[in-house]
Amino acid sequence: MKSLPDYELNRREFMDKLGRVGAGTCVACSVGGVAVSLPAAKASPPIHGREVDFYEQLSGKRIQCFVCPMHCVLEDGQTCFCRTRTNYGGKLFTDAYDNPCVLRVESVEKTPLNHFRPGSRCIMLGVGGCNLRCIYCQNWEVSQQFPEQVAKYELTPDQAVDAAVKRGIDTIAFNFTEAVVFLEYATDIARLAKKKGLHVVCATAAFIEPEPLIAFAEHVDAFAVTLKGFTEEFYHDSIGVKLAPVLTAIKTIKHRTSSWLELISLIVPGYNEDMNEFRRMCGWIRQNVGAETPLHFARFVPEYKLKDVEQTPVPVMEEAKRVALQGGMKYVYLSNIAPHPDTNTYCPRCKRPLIERHGFEILRRWDNGQGRCPTCRITLPGVWT
Repeated sequence: MKSLPDYELNRREFMDKLGRVGAGTCVACSVGGVAVSLPAAKASPPIHGREVDFYEQLSGKRIQCFVCPMHCVLEDGQTCFCRTRTNYGGKLFTDAYDNPCVLRVESVEKTPLNHFRPGSRCIMLGVGGCNLRCIYCQNWEVSQQFPEQVAKYELTPDQAVDAAVKRGIDTIAFNFTEAVVFLEYATDIARLAKKKGLHVVCATAAFIEPEPLIAFAEHVDAFAVTLKGFTEEFYHDSIGVKLAPVLTAIKTIKHRTSSWLELISLIVPGYNEDMNEFRRMCGWIRQNVGAETPLHFARFVPEYKLKDVEQTPVPVMEEAKRVALQGGMKYVYLSNIAPHPDTNTYCPRCKRPLIERHGFEILRRWDNGQGRCPTCRITLPGVWT
């Protein structure tokens, strides 16, 4: 039996973090985690679904999930905090399988990844649900719902991979919603994609345990991890989870997998724009995953519970980049803002542009497709072909 986590909410905290879950939903708190019941109770697992890989059976048909650090303990019929994994008769099954609510074709920069095969086109997909409760969520209409509550497609892992192959798209991306909550579906797609010679990338907030992360990363070429802030207070108040497991996950990707890593920090005015915190964050990044790890500062757009908060001022974003560069970071980008020169990729030595972008689209390249500066002849870190 694994030890219970140092993470437990009282009922009031849980209700605050839960947000909207639909009328008539029953809520229950459990030892070692938090669980919710589906809006409409089900006696058996969905036809399109499968058993979760990381959980333990307890007495009396109870189970404990070990996919993410919430470690939800569920009675029969209850669903995890993420809204996607349900205890059916003492076995944990995913309800987020074959049912993406997001399905589109985008450039890999949309992930965002700027040092992973720039300009590649991806089939991007996501499923309803989330194991975070970000008060400014950009996709709250689907992330803060159960998978069956949102408009969705029927798409098996085989169909997803075949669709990419038939359209000549060589990359599948998990994006727009949190991949941790549909990890089983994402893993099966990724495994099949790699067998077909496709690339796999994933955008995630990385609130996940190391063991399932490592297993998933065996089939993932690159991760874009959102480091939403750098204090436990901000994570507790605005994200609804703890920061420490996210930092562990970032180090796990860097040191225990072969996946490429880029980091993103969304700057929310009045919440996480302290330049001293950015200095601390960049110091941690430099020490734990390296100064050559690309860092994206993303612009906040008013949404969900923060619709009355202004967009991130451009000068604040530019100052954040200056702080990061002064702190030793070598590749710092500004995202969700265009046109702007800081969306481009530059040689760290001679400062000449190597890839010119307008937002997430590439306009021009001088690196011969190899990530190499034609002047200095140095090759930037990343995956270029």
